[in-house]
Amino acid sequence: MKTFNIQPLDRSLQSAIQDKIDNLNKPKGSLGRLEEIAMQVCLIQQTLEPSLAHPCHLLLGGDHGIEREGVSVSPREVTWQQMINFTRGGGGVNMFCRQHGFKLRIVDVGVDYDFQIDNGKLKIENYKIARGTKNFLYEPAMSEEEFDRAIQIGSDLVDDCLAEGCRVLSIGEMGIGNTSPSSIWMSLFGDIPLKDCIGAGAGLNAEGIRHKYEVLSRAVERFNGLYGKNGHDRLNGSNGASNNYPLSIIHYPLIRYFAGFEMVAAIGAMLRAAEQHLVILIDGFIMTACALAAIRLYPASQDYMIFTHCGDESGHRMMLDIVDAKPLLHLGLRLGEGTGALCAFPIIDSAVRMMNEMNNFQSAQITKYF
Repeated sequence: MKTFNIQPLDRSLQSAIQDKIDNLNKPKGSLGRLEEIAMQVCLIQQTLEPSLAHPCHLLLGGDHGIEREGVSVSPREVTWQQMINFTRGGGGVNMFCRQHGFKLRIVDVGVDYDFQIDNGKLKIENYKIARGTKNFLYEPAMSEEEFDRAIQIGSDLVDDCLAEGCRVLSIGEMGIGNTSPSSIWMSLFGDIPLKDCIGAGAGLNAEGIRHKYEVLSRAVERFNGLYGKNGHDRLNGSNGASNNYPLSIIHYPLIRYFAGFEMVAAIGAMLRAAEQHLVILIDGFIMTACALAAIRLYPASQDYMIFTHCGDESGHRMMLDIVDAKPLLHLGLRLGEGTGALCAFPIIDSAVRMMNEMNNFQSAQITKYF
């Protein structure tokens, strides 16, 4: 099992950063959330002159065994069809990456299709673990070895970005059915009734949502029967085990049982990015679920995350509340692909430009009036 050395933000520069912000030629606090973002980015990078150099976007693809139970209105072939569309520049993620100068990497972690693309503008990077996960209604979605491999893939992808000078990372996903594990993680990690965590996904009607709830409820019951409620009982007394296990040991089985390969790779990428002091832009419902899992494993990783928007998927606001996150945008997005994070990037860029390009009272020869 790969481990990460993720430290809470070193706040020794906080006073100096705040002093610089307060001495910019503006009323104190007048740039609101931009000042908060600037503080966070400066602390992440341990500098008064932050940079968002070489932004990278990882688009991770994978299929889900649970899709076979009819929990999504979209068939699984949409995953590979969209992945091919991305290579030709035709997706929402392509447009926003072009607009905001992100390098886009399209990565197959577990799509149920063998890609042979030679006419796309972008290539699909082959890190396929398997052609989709197993059906977690009946068994764990992946083995421990597959889980470890997915974590390592995410970590390695971040290392590639780092080698190119990346300072800011966003992550998106393509995987029909991945709102199902996300809803379960939200319920079990947040102690929220499952029915409140399940939404329409790509467009389920009321009957579809009811069916999805029944399927996921049965899956959670099976998991609880194997591991105890939320995975806690097995490690906390029911079999004579100690109560002193670290939370990560409790959470790993829960994550692995329901996850998609693309989701675990995203968790690995988030943890490695936090370890390396990158700014991490968290997208919508699926990526917020992955961020929640990463935070449960390594709480300090949240210090490096900026939650970019609250989407229209049912329960997203509640999931953000679990980690006390304040999203930057609420645009009604539910596309996935990391599009919300990309749309929010100009706001983070403005915060960084504020630190690097605004004049201060002394240089501008303006009387400081507070």
